[in-house]
Amino acid sequence: MRGRDAGLSVVCIVSLTLAVTVSGCSPSSTPEATPTITPVPTDPAREVVLTLGGWRTATGRMNQLLNEFHETHPHIVVRFDPSESAEYDSVLKAQLETGSAPDLVYLRSFSTSRDLFEQGYLVPLGHIPGLREHFDTAVISAWAADGNVPYAVPFTATSHGIYYNQDLFRELSLEIPETWEDLLATAETLQEAGTIPFANGTKAEWTAAETIFMNLAPSFIGGREGRMAYLNGDRCFDDPAMVSAFQAVEDLAPFFPENHDLLGYIDSLQLFVQGKAAMWMSGSWDIPYFEEAEPDFAWSVFAVPPPSGQPGCVTFHLDVGIGLNAASTHKDQAEAFLTWMTRPEFGGLLGNEMPGFFPMHRNPPPLENEHANAFLTLNQGRGTDIRFVWEELREGTPSAYALIQLGTLDVLRGERTPEEAAGALQAGLATWFEPAQRCDE
Repeated sequence: MRGRDAGLSVVCIVSLTLAVTVSGCSPSSTPEATPTITPVPTDPAREVVLTLGGWRTATGRMNQLLNEFHETHPHIVVRFDPSESAEYDSVLKAQLETGSAPDLVYLRSFSTSRDLFEQGYLVPLGHIPGLREHFDTAVISAWAADGNVPYAVPFTATSHGIYYNQDLFRELSLEIPETWEDLLATAETLQEAGTIPFANGTKAEWTAAETIFMNLAPSFIGGREGRMAYLNGDRCFDDPAMVSAFQAVEDLAPFFPENHDLLGYIDSLQLFVQGKAAMWMSGSWDIPYFEEAEPDFAWSVFAVPPPSGQPGCVTFHLDVGIGLNAASTHKDQAEAFLTWMTRPEFGGLLGNEMPGFFPMHRNPPPLENEHANAFLTLNQGRGTDIRFVWEELREGTPSAYALIQLGTLDVLRGERTPEEAAGALQAGLATWFEPAQRCDE
């Protein structure tokens, strides 16, 4: 089974990546303070301009990264041309179909991008120098078709957790919660002290799925082992563990801002930055925003704590690979860029230039950013896994992503019970996902 093999690979590389990076020491767009200028070729007569499409619209830090490539390849310019996150998949598909896609493209791990390769839109990249040398097979398999044929160079991984206001926690003598029950008690104390416990708004509906449910779910369903039990048909998607994950969502509802469904992503970030909310459930991709915002308090991150008596698990996601458009007229230059990406030195440059976006090389140099390292430290002593729905569960209609997003929003609004949300997930997947059809046999 293709997906099962990919899942086994993912957990191996998560452990490997963290062991290497920590010992040496990612929906969403992030505003920036000081954008940089895209490089200009020194000899316009020989210039080749490549376009790079992506779903994170902050260009400053990416341009700094691309400048480094230009320094060693002065006649090649790579220009970042991103789309809004929520629309990226449909925009890319339309661009590929009409022949207007960028030369190089961000690709999500697993099935979403694999379908594009199987339709002939992407170039197989097994011949790229350094790819198999500097990345474990487990990482490559997240962007590989049957037969382990790679169609992307792994770019960034991201981690999930809970940001918190350290000064406020100290002021109220609050410890980092070790269990889910501790977290709810902490939230209640903060609320009684007149502070919004969680800054999260849900106007950007993808956040309900990715920063809330998929942030907490691994510690309730049993991490990767539990996820694979659902994929193998050993558990139904409305079992007690899944109900408990939706129950955790319901537990959080009283501690979100009033009218959270009217709060956009940036509105929520500002609640935290301004000190009006004490915590923010999200991911490492927000580090640049907070560093540039320079809040007047110390902040850090802790892992979503598990229910009492259960092991903790962190969502550490293999997020972005970069592929080559089969219709590109500059394949040689694009492959030069992809080859440059495979080098461990690029991994160090990436991790330090774009804190919160982690390289997946076998031996990346150590990271310098304290907040990036704080996220990596969360994985010590805990299990790690990718986002719950990324492997196999987005391949049909209705997708598990859509069902979980709607279920989470409905539970937060009080429009469905946790049992009803889990039941809808099982019923929806049973219309097309074979393991969900036989799980109760």
